[in-house]
Amino acid sequence: MESGFDEGQNVAIEFLYADNQIDRLPGLVDELVRRPVNVIVANVLAALAAKNATTTIPILFVTGSDPVKDGLVASLNRPGGNITGVSFVSGALGTKRLEILRQLTPNAKTIAMLVQLDADESVLEQRQVQAAARATDQQLIVFNVDSAADIENAFATMVTRGVGALYVGTGPFTTSHRERLAELAARNAIPAMYPLRQFVAVGGLMSYGASINDAYRQAGIYAARILKGERPADLPVIQATKFNFVFNLKAAKALGLAVPERVLSLADEVIE
Repeated sequence: MESGFDEGQNVAIEFLYADNQIDRLPGLVDELVRRPVNVIVANVLAALAAKNATTTIPILFVTGSDPVKDGLVASLNRPGGNITGVSFVSGALGTKRLEILRQLTPNAKTIAMLVQLDADESVLEQRQVQAAARATDQQLIVFNVDSAADIENAFATMVTRGVGALYVGTGPFTTSHRERLAELAARNAIPAMYPLRQFVAVGGLMSYGASINDAYRQAGIYAARILKGERPADLPVIQATKFNFVFNLKAAKALGLAVPERVLSLADEVIE
């Protein structure tokens, strides 16, 4: 409403979901193009599908990766074409996340990483975390997860191999399974670092990253400007500049963790 639009009054918002089935995205986009809609808001994979389908309908992306490397825009300042959006560069924070996880679990000799290696940001994040683990002589076990069964099997392997800490990678797959990931980490008493606050809100231990809620709010502001007549090509890609460390004290107590004061002092938000 702050931008002059009120759902049900002067704007209609429709939600379409691929339910983690990437091959469904082109069909969903074609449906939107046929209607046609006035603007499409999507994550990186859906935005790529939309870009392949239309050069006229404005597209707004919200992504945790580099939109230039992903092929969404020509540049951040001059996106060009019919697409722009918001980047919260989540995948590029791997080294910082692992550093915080190590401070909380200094005795962990083996760390597991869950990641879906279907995007450049995931590959970059894996490389960052592997390099950081090597620098501190820690063993890192990487699990590429593509299904709910992969998650279950990964945790079973973590238990048998005595994993002392878990790093959950960035991406829509892990985010959509955040409740199950937090539940399994708690059940198996494995301290875990997550990429977004949404994981901590459902019981996860801690997260470090930009606010995805704020990213979508900014996308909404851009959507309103486009509906009022501005062109995506004239709207620079918005980049996140603030990153929050969120800590769940209740989850830490349930794990029996002794939380160093230096870790708590880093927290921008403590959930009790």
